Amino acid sequence: MTDKPTVAVLGTGIMGAAMARNIARAGLGVRAWNRTREKAEPLASDGIRVTGTPAEAVEGADVVLTMLYDGNTALDVMREAAPALRSGAVWAQCTTVGTGLVADLAGFAAEHGLVFYDAPVLGTRQPAEAGQLTVLAAGPEEGRETLAPVFGAVGVRTVWTGDDGAAGSASRLKLVANSWVLAVTAAAGEALALAKALDVDPQDFFALIEGGPLDMGYLRAKAGLVLDGKLTPASFAVGTAEKDARLIVEAGEQGGVRLDVAAATAERFARAAAQGHADEDMAAAYFASFDESSGDKPAG
Repeated sequence: MTDKPTVAVLGTGIMGAAMARNIARAGLGVRAWNRTREKAEPLASDGIRVTGTPAEAVEGADVVLTMLYDGNTALDVMREAAPALRSGAVWAQCTTVGTGLVADLAGFAAEHGLVFYDAPVLGTRQPAEAGQLTVLAAGPEEGRETLAPVFGAVGVRTVWTGDDGAAGSASRLKLVANSWVLAVTAAAGEALALAKALDVDPQDFFALIEGGPLDMGYLRAKAGLVLDGKLTPASFAVGTAEKDARLIVEAGEQGGVRLDVAAATAERFARAAAQGHADEDMAAAYFASFDESSGDKPAG
């Protein structure tokens, strides 16, 4: 093993493509695979070898990084890659998978001699492209040195939550963080919708809270996407946000707590997706406040 490991990135959507580019820019050898190959092809101009199968991507790789839709998808793709996985390789599982599947993923890793890391990331398109994600990671000390240049390329910091990836401590922390992010996104949309209904200029609302404890950059950023009609390209899509919201509700149920806001937020995302906003930024949950037939457009 050299100090610059070869990395296979499986899944090159909004996040995975940006992560692959930053890993390559750090001087590491990168191979990339995506189910829809056309989405991965542009990575070739960054010196990344685009492959036709997961197995081709992982063959001989020191690190396998998965950034896929959900836990079941990650497990299916790794099963496709299984014949070419190298025993002793490090697997950084960066997908938001909730709590239920982490043990299954870790079990697959153990069966194939992989060193498993539960390593979801906090951030969206812009920090991913800038290499400024926060990596939440849990896994053994033995593979961290191998992962250091990879995590250093994609993130501004790594928060270690434990030394047992199978325990899912990183994924649990990610769900708590996402519960706050999604709640704020939904609340921003509802505040804008109520302002519209009451004929209140949104700028009057922003001026009212400016500089106080109720003000926050994230609220202004998400509201701005709605008011300026800049919901594409998505930083984090409505459809994916709905998936994460349901993982949060499920985790709460497993822990014996009722998460009413998360449940309602999941339904808002589902309504927005049904109205045709699934691939837009999750701020488009704003439209869930209106009847599909209303053809509502936000008031600037």
